Amino acid sequence: MIMDVLPARTGGAAENMATDFMLLQRYPRADAARYRHYGWRSPAFTFGYSQKVSFVRAQLPPGGIFDVCRRPTGGGIVDHRDDWTYCLVIPRGHPFEEARATLSYRAIHEALAAALAAAGVPAALKPVADAVPAGEPGGPAGVCFEKAEIFDVVHSGTGAKIAGGAQKRNRRGLLFQGSVWRPAAGAVDWELFGGDFADRLAVALGADPAPCPWPEFGDGELEGLTEQYSSPEWMEFR
Repeated sequence: MIMDVLPARTGGAAENMATDFMLLQRYPRADAARYRHYGWRSPAFTFGYSQKVSFVRAQLPPGGIFDVCRRPTGGGIVDHRDDWTYCLVIPRGHPFEEARATLSYRAIHEALAAALAAAGVPAALKPVADAVPAGEPGGPAGVCFEKAEIFDVVHSGTGAKIAGGAQKRNRRGLLFQGSVWRPAAGAVDWELFGGDFADRLAVALGADPAPCPWPEFGDGELEGLTEQYSSPEWMEFR
């Protein structure tokens, strides 16, 4: 298997979310995974597919103007103002794609924690889920970096959450969207970290990493999906 390493790009929130989903929907070949790191054109937040937009708006910092978009994946609200963001797409039939969500989540975060450790960050995976007090609902935290869930990446010294992610599976494969909160990681050469992380991901996938030019989508496909992800119907349907 090949792991296509796409060029880094910077985009708006709707464009970034649409691009990740298009990478899931459109493969140049079935035996290739796709990986990309990307940035944000302006201060941005994304939130999980199933979250209520009223809850999300109540959590945003007061007085700010933010680029906000619902993700195609689950999880909680993610603050992208100082994070390092990536996505990984795994085609249908790969063992990670066929595994339970917790197992693929763990394997990807093991590669991430190892890359952070190589960069000097005391990073580890949270090994167990917290007990849920009687009468309180379970499930992921509503705001991503406020609380670590099982197999999130945490700082082994402070316990602070460093990285989390969210997944979506469909008939095309698995989309994993991940975020590293840079203030929790501390001083890191992010360019070196990015290359090391891509290499470690490829090893975990049993793939060879290969730089790849940006894929060509159908005429207007990405633009149309970006417009959909920018619409009130997408933002407010829950």
